[in-house]
Order: sequence, then C-alpha cells, then structure tokens
Amino acid sequence: MLLVDSHCHLDRLDFNQRHVDVADVLRKAQARGVSHCLCVSVTLTQFPAMLAAIAPFQQVFASCGVHPLDQETPWSVEQLTTLAADARVVAIGETGLDYFYHPEHKQVQQEAFRSHVRVAKALGKPLIIHTRDAQEDTLQILREEGADAVGGVLHCFTEDWAMAEAAMALGFYISISGIVTFRNADRLRDVTRRLPADRLLIETDSPYLAPIPHRGQENQPAYVRDVAEYVAWLRNTSVEEIARITSENFFRLFPLAKP
Repeated sequence: MLLVDSHCHLDRLDFNQRHVDVADVLRKAQARGVSHCLCVSVTLTQFPAMLAAIAPFQQVFASCGVHPLDQETPWSVEQLTTLAADARVVAIGETGLDYFYHPEHKQVQQEAFRSHVRVAKALGKPLIIHTRDAQEDTLQILREEGADAVGGVLHCFTEDWAMAEAAMALGFYISISGIVTFRNADRLRDVTRRLPADRLLIETDSPYLAPIPHRGQENQPAYVRDVAEYVAWLRNTSVEEIARITSENFFRLFPLAKP
C-alpha cells in the first residue's frame, strides 16, 4: 500500500524538537506507507529555500505560489512565472480566496488569484486552490479565467456539496484533510461519502490540522495514513483501496510528478 500526501508544508515543520530534518520526516512517513508528498509554497520569498530543502528527495514534489493571506510582501507575475517554471514544480499555488480573516483584502486577493490562473495556463500546470468564505467569487474567477484548461484541486475542502459539484464540473479534484475526523465536520463527512472515486485526494496540510487521534499535535505527512483510514471507514471500503485510488488520482492530476 502506497499513500500520497497531496498537500503539506515540509519547510514549516518543527525541526527543533519534533524532527531532525526533512529526511527524518520522510522516514516516518514511509514507515506508515506514505510514498510521496507535494510540498506546497505559500510565499515567493521562501520558495527558493523550500525548494532547496526538498531537492535531495525525488519522492517530494513542489508547487509555487502565494497564499491569499500572504499578500504583504510585494511580488510580480514575472517572478511567479520564472520560479514556477522550475522542473520540480508540478503545480501553481496555493492560491485562491480567503475572506474569513481579511475580507477588506478582497480586491488584492482576487487580482492575485487571477494572476495565478493565468500563469498556470501559460505553464500548463494545475492549480492548488485555497477557498474560505468565498465560494461564489472563487468559482466565478475559475470560470472567467478558464481554469478548466489546466484543472487542479480544492485543497483542505470544507465547503458544501454544491461547491464540490461546481468545482468538479470545471475539472477539479477535491482533497480531504484531517478536518474530516473532527467532531463538528458532519457536512464534510457527507461530501466525502458522496465524492466520485476518481476525484478524491487526501492530504495533511501539515504542520496544521492534525487528524484525530493526533489533534493538538503538530501534523506531519505520516498522518495522512490516519486520514486514509477514516475516509475508508466513511466510504465503507478498505484503506488499501483509498490508497490506490487517491494515488492514481494524484499522478493523473499532476502529470509532471513522476511516481
């Protein structure tokens, strides 16, 4: 059984107390059947260091982008395009909209989001989308910018079935994180049961959102096994089947990532 953590932030893990280095994190993941990871960028200033940290590990892929809540540091479309053209980069993002914390930044976020979609289309790389309290605008921008040309994933999904359906109609996948194990996640559990097998991904979003029974701890790629086991239980299937379909989906969505 081989699992893929389709979204993690390896450069943000605790290397002072919990892990020795990235190799240590990957050893722990491998011990639980996690064979590959996608390390996701949130700022362009940190991207070169992130890429250097994962460079020795062929089982780790990279994305390049600016998180919608990380807009304080100036960046340019030219800079994003240049960095994202690196051969190790298999996706653009994470990008998207988050009105929960800073609704006053809507315009800046929307302009950045549109730029990411255009870069993704120019480079032929799929998108990693973060969306919170911004369903209508997220879908509108994806449609207006022709994001269906490259597709992508709505990561760490917490929205409703209508949002999932609309995203899948644009060729997007839906990624389930440890949130699905939380006590108040009934709506997400319903979506997880209903998702077509060929659109399902799993992730940790580590170091954030550790699943039960690790809640309260720092998350890590090894814990995607716990997400897979819970999703298997929800969907009345085996963890081996969830591993198979989510790994196949990952490499189909991100063809530049080589298994």
